[in-house]
Amino acid sequence: MEDMLQEFLQEATELLGEVDLKLVDLERRPEDRALLNEIFRGFHTIKGGAGFLNLNGLVDLCHRTENLFDKLRNGALALNPEMLDIILAATAEVHAMLNELSRGRQPPAPTQALLEALEAAAAGRSPTATPVASAIQEPDWAALHRAVTGDTQPASTPTPQAAEGDALPEPARILPSDAERVMGARDTSIRVDTGRLDYVLTLSGEIGLTKNRLVSLRNDILKGRVDSVTLRALDEAVNQLDLMVGNLQNAVMKTRMQPIGRLFRKYPRVARDLARQLGKQCELTLIGEDTEIDKTMIEDLNDPLVHLVRNAVDHGVEPPEERVRLGKPPQSEIRLEARQEGDHILIEISDDGRGMHPEIIRARAVAKGLISAEEANALDNRQALHLIFLPGFSTKEQVSDVSGRGVGMDVVKTNIEKLNGSISIESEPGKGSRFTIRLPLTLAILPVLVVHLGSQPFALPLSLVREILTVTPEEVQRVSGRPTMVVRGEVLPVLALADLIQWPEGHDGRVGVLVHVGGRQFVLTVDGFAGRDDVVIKSLDSFRPKGVAGATMSSAGEVVLILDLTQLLDSREGLLAGRAPMLASLAA
Repeated sequence: MEDMLQEFLQEATELLGEVDLKLVDLERRPEDRALLNEIFRGFHTIKGGAGFLNLNGLVDLCHRTENLFDKLRNGALALNPEMLDIILAATAEVHAMLNELSRGRQPPAPTQALLEALEAAAAGRSPTATPVASAIQEPDWAALHRAVTGDTQPASTPTPQAAEGDALPEPARILPSDAERVMGARDTSIRVDTGRLDYVLTLSGEIGLTKNRLVSLRNDILKGRVDSVTLRALDEAVNQLDLMVGNLQNAVMKTRMQPIGRLFRKYPRVARDLARQLGKQCELTLIGEDTEIDKTMIEDLNDPLVHLVRNAVDHGVEPPEERVRLGKPPQSEIRLEARQEGDHILIEISDDGRGMHPEIIRARAVAKGLISAEEANALDNRQALHLIFLPGFSTKEQVSDVSGRGVGMDVVKTNIEKLNGSISIESEPGKGSRFTIRLPLTLAILPVLVVHLGSQPFALPLSLVREILTVTPEEVQRVSGRPTMVVRGEVLPVLALADLIQWPEGHDGRVGVLVHVGGRQFVLTVDGFAGRDDVVIKSLDSFRPKGVAGATMSSAGEVVLILDLTQLLDSREGLLAGRAPMLASLAA
């Protein structure tokens, strides 16, 4: 029964995401029969699965919505804005019911007002009160910011009565405990194309054959047959094994990859609902939906992307009358695009709105006491734009249910950096803004640069590294008491890794690593570097000091700590005050 519930939740969520996307299209093309048919089939499929699991409230809601779409697709009714509001309210209710079920709670019955509104719409009557469609459930950014976990106890609700209508299979009863146990499995389950699994099996068989060849060669060597032919065969077998293990690693990683479109398709509805609430006209265009990304990252990207889309609608684009006055079309365009570049995924959220003014951002940050006036004046325009990621920053004068609390963009940045990613901003006043998220292709394997302090190796995420420099004492100059050096005409801070982590051994710091971390660019000095490597991250659950993302093993069998430069920079003063020796003792 757990497997059936899990499969239903996964399929219903995907179907509902498709329905959301098609509803946004339907608002522009209300007479498109193909769209009406597809939405009808979506609700019909969800109803069938819900009926088998005895989710009677969900069955009733989908059945009544299905009836309405049946009349729309047959031409008996014509879609109007009031009717679309009722449909969106029904879709939002289905979202809420699936969400409750996925959390191990019995979903509540749909409201009688919504059911009556659906019946009235299907009969061609105006409902006494039109339900308001709530947006897809948004994250509580204040709660995320405080890392507070809400109550997860299952809610006690009456079991809804079975709906009248189409005959359904004999229901299988789901107990709350079944749903609770499914939660973990649902979070970690993944659908994999059978072709990819067949390739993994083929590679496994080939590796087994090569292993047998190596065993045979080992026996020959143990018997004293160490001639040129045996050594050449050994070398060929090792090279072949290395190639096949690499292919197997890539094939297994691809089984974790999922099209990002599954995530993107919910955002047109988010943008549409918020734009309507704010009296704006905007269209969200999706590009690169087939781009594949690690499934675990897809789940963690949802909250940041929801906020960025809402931010574009709320802050970025102008109301229709203002756009017309500026010579722009009344409907604004927001683009959400994904593409792969090398071993990274780039996600861009851009708009053609009012853009951001660096001088206003500087003034707001100073007024809120986030930075001093001297620090603000020292920032160039690109750096000033990144002030919006400071905790507590907001350009809104008044707090509303949409924005103004100064909670959100800093959490977006933090969540993206937890995925070993980065976010940058480009903006031109009057033309619009673009947020670019840069993420590794997968979290399973992390490309790193291995550096040394003395004989101890450390690993830095390669996504943060721009280049390797030679640092001489003559190149380092002090500005306001802080070491700096000029790199291609730009004065950059110089930070010693040994000072950041209070490494006990002396170092010469003749090698500089130019890194870019969350809008901050600086030169990190180390004693040397071993080169690039692809490593598997091992978590340090029992003891993880600040500034350490995890650990891995080098080819020589050494423990290599993978450093979290963001944490090291953010807690620099605390590290210098005495917490850093924990890091040194762990690597010792």
